[in-house]
Amino acid sequence: MIGLPKGLSARLLLLTFAFVMVSVVLVFVPSVARFRFNYLEDRIEAARLAILTLEATPDFMVSQELANKLLAHVGAHGIAEHRSSLARPLMIDAPTPPHIDRTYDLHEAGLIELMGDAVMTLADHDDHILRVLEVSDMNSEKSIIEVLLDEAPMRAQMWDFGARVLELSIIISLVTAALLYVSLQWLLVAPLRRLTSSMISFRKDPEDASRIIGTSTRADELGLAQREFSILQETVRQALRQKERLAALGTAVTKINHDLRSILSTVRLMSDALADSEAPEVKRVLPTLIAAIDRAVSLCTRTLNFTGENAPALACRPFALGELVAELVPTLASCGENPPTLVNRVGSGLIVSADRDQLFRVLSNLVRNADEAGAQMITLSAEPAAEGTVIEVSDDGPGLPPKARDNLFRPFTGSARPGGTGLGLAIAREIMRAHGGEIRLVRSTAAGTVFSLFLPCSDDQSRTNVSALR
Repeated sequence: MIGLPKGLSARLLLLTFAFVMVSVVLVFVPSVARFRFNYLEDRIEAARLAILTLEATPDFMVSQELANKLLAHVGAHGIAEHRSSLARPLMIDAPTPPHIDRTYDLHEAGLIELMGDAVMTLADHDDHILRVLEVSDMNSEKSIIEVLLDEAPMRAQMWDFGARVLELSIIISLVTAALLYVSLQWLLVAPLRRLTSSMISFRKDPEDASRIIGTSTRADELGLAQREFSILQETVRQALRQKERLAALGTAVTKINHDLRSILSTVRLMSDALADSEAPEVKRVLPTLIAAIDRAVSLCTRTLNFTGENAPALACRPFALGELVAELVPTLASCGENPPTLVNRVGSGLIVSADRDQLFRVLSNLVRNADEAGAQMITLSAEPAAEGTVIEVSDDGPGLPPKARDNLFRPFTGSARPGGTGLGLAIAREIMRAHGGEIRLVRSTAAGTVFSLFLPCSDDQSRTNVSALR
């Protein structure tokens, strides 16, 4: 079995030709039926003119020689007109009238009947004598014209007409298919080939910017597809570059954390030596200093463990959220000469179940971002929700720029300050999702920025790994 060609344009060319030919077949029978009807109508009109010669004679009769000439002109064996005003019909006939095989009344014939008669005429190979009737209203008097015809000449002309219709249809089909082929090549096939070629080329080296297909100015669907595909290629290329940078960053962080943990261990030993100091100021700041060093050492250890084959699980436990928020005050105090004011509106009795150090890291990132944006006051509040706790971090800063809002939570692209990496919010989101919660931007205007954190309240927290520790 021969199938369709593989090429899209060749298939369209072949299918167009086939569909046009199907349309021709559908109109062939009505066309031939109309031709047959017109043929018989022409014989009726010729017969009507021949009858007029009888009216010019006194006795409504002509010689047999003239009758034969009139019948030959009409192409009939006999002609008759029946009028109500005449006692007998006006007739022109041959010396020996033939036997009538079929009778057709054109006045009462419908389209379906005409089509059936045309098909029967084409399918029959025998010659028949047809008696054709038609109503005439010449001279304001209705009459019936009757003509006796041979079927064979009409059948021959019908086949000739059908052959011409088929020849013309084939030419129209070929021309239509060729024009459609050229149009589709220009409008559809060529752009699809460019898209396919760009896909193949981009697959070989996705990081090569020169392999990205150019944007199209076309306003149709293919132009939209090309523009969207160009954006998709650039997004994939940037994502691959970002993964490489994150991989390099992870390697560097692993090395730095290893050395930093050694340094912090030394600092921790030195801070232990300060425990015996009697200075009031030392005793006041020493617990905070030791807690900060322990947190830094723990962070380095978790980071090193995470870069190994088995990442650590979250250490979730219940604790008072207000006490954790209070520990952010020293973090803000070290931000600069004029640190923002931290307003703690978390109730003292509010207990949450989470990894305390990781939640501290999330809140610390948010308050540091607010300070770097120029906020003078940062407010933290929390309230129980239906299935957990909602924590809100708001500030009175100038708001996030459009670029930062469009690329929020995306590393290296969502930073609101020059030189920033945008990792803070990305890390915060991954930590919250590791807890089964979420972080989202509520609003960011010239009056300030508000972030909302949702933390599930169940003690059976998800023990998934914290990918933010990469």
